[in-house]
Amino acid sequence: MRTIGRRISRLATIVVAAVLTVSLASCGQATVDNRTEISVWSWEPSMGEVIRRFEKANPDIRVEWTNISGYENLNTAIQDGYGTPDVAQIEYYALPQYEVSGQLLDLTDRTGSDYASFFTLGTWSSVQLAGRVYALPMDSGPMGFFYNEDVFQQAGVDATQIKTWNDYYEAAKKLKQIGAYIAADSGDGSFYDAMIWLAGGQPFHTSPDGKTVTIDLDHDTGTQLFTEFWQKMIDEGLVDTTSATWSERWKRRVGTGTIASMFSGAWMPSMLLSNVPGASGLWRVAPMPTYDGQPTNAESGGSALAVLQLTRKPDAAYRFVDFVTHDAQGISARVAGGAFPADYDTLNSGEFLDKTTITNDRGVEIPYFGGQKFNRVLSEAAEDVSVGYQYLPFEVYARNDFKSTVGKAYEWASSKQAYEQREMEVDMGMKDEKGKPLESLDRPGKKVSLEHGLATWQKDLKEYGFNQGFTIK
Repeated sequence: MRTIGRRISRLATIVVAAVLTVSLASCGQATVDNRTEISVWSWEPSMGEVIRRFEKANPDIRVEWTNISGYENLNTAIQDGYGTPDVAQIEYYALPQYEVSGQLLDLTDRTGSDYASFFTLGTWSSVQLAGRVYALPMDSGPMGFFYNEDVFQQAGVDATQIKTWNDYYEAAKKLKQIGAYIAADSGDGSFYDAMIWLAGGQPFHTSPDGKTVTIDLDHDTGTQLFTEFWQKMIDEGLVDTTSATWSERWKRRVGTGTIASMFSGAWMPSMLLSNVPGASGLWRVAPMPTYDGQPTNAESGGSALAVLQLTRKPDAAYRFVDFVTHDAQGISARVAGGAFPADYDTLNSGEFLDKTTITNDRGVEIPYFGGQKFNRVLSEAAEDVSVGYQYLPFEVYARNDFKSTVGKAYEWASSKQAYEQREMEVDMGMKDEKGKPLESLDRPGKKVSLEHGLATWQKDLKEYGFNQGFTIK
């Protein structure tokens, strides 16, 4: 379990002041049509159905849902002291930063004695800080190898036989021959962290007293293994570095099969259906290939629901959080929509394991994975997740900084891909929309490697941690 030091940042001071201001301004709970209204920020695709079920079971509460992801808006609202939601979906990697700075309501005294055994060990430990509970687990993210079976068959590749990273590399070369990329990665810190974890890396450590943080990206074996492998993939043009995940370009390319697979958390089925509905029936999931082919796995993503400290409606907010994460109605609505559960009862149920469809937002059952019992693959993947990986106690900052440091290597690779593509088009005599021959692009400058980007990232992280009051090693 992660151990995080109790450090209250400047942001926490602002939060405390805002709480006092709000408390003085109003002692009651806002109501709409004699119902308490709470605001929820979440990107969960099935949230609409969850809310319908909750409001039916709790007619005294009305839920206003904002479909939103990322943390910039949440951070801004907290800093301003107003406009914050009552409930927010927060990923496990980000929880320590919000827990440490005092932005989340302590839920310990509201949870029952069965909660520790109700949720899986990893997810339950992820919502705690120093033995106190600050959120309830929504889902988990053991990694799976999601792939477009139709495209792989066209390339003559059996994805179920890809066991090692070298198998994956050879498959990528075959896919490239038919004009498809085996992966897209434009510089995603969460993906990089997950792959380091998969490789057995542990570059980050926080001491038991929470005062000392170790950052060792330049010597950690797992970090070096993945960096070397991924650099080769990028250098040979086997990874699409021009399509940011969830961008419109990415959705189009996944939909057309130009991006033919992805390594992702077990929550991906619902997101694929929501973002790329036209690819229904074409996709499958297989176990993750590993460096040496030995079974192991990592977590990628997964999130919890938390009540913000600023809320004026803590009771109503907690009732909603508990319904979504601990009530069978809330859990089943999310699982039907493709979410991967965080509770043992659902994970072990035959209904879940034998599921072959995902329910869309209109309640229609969609066989997105062509009739495959995809949850069986993902449940087995969950059993292989290794333990011991730690996130930084300032992980939100770290992943934002990844874009401006390691991201430079991806920018260079993207420029190289664009240059090579244009050169091919010029050689073919292609013309622009006005009928003029295409002109060559500027040749990319000096190569920026992933190794160089990681060195810059490590330097930034050490400086930031030191400035936050941690002892850095």
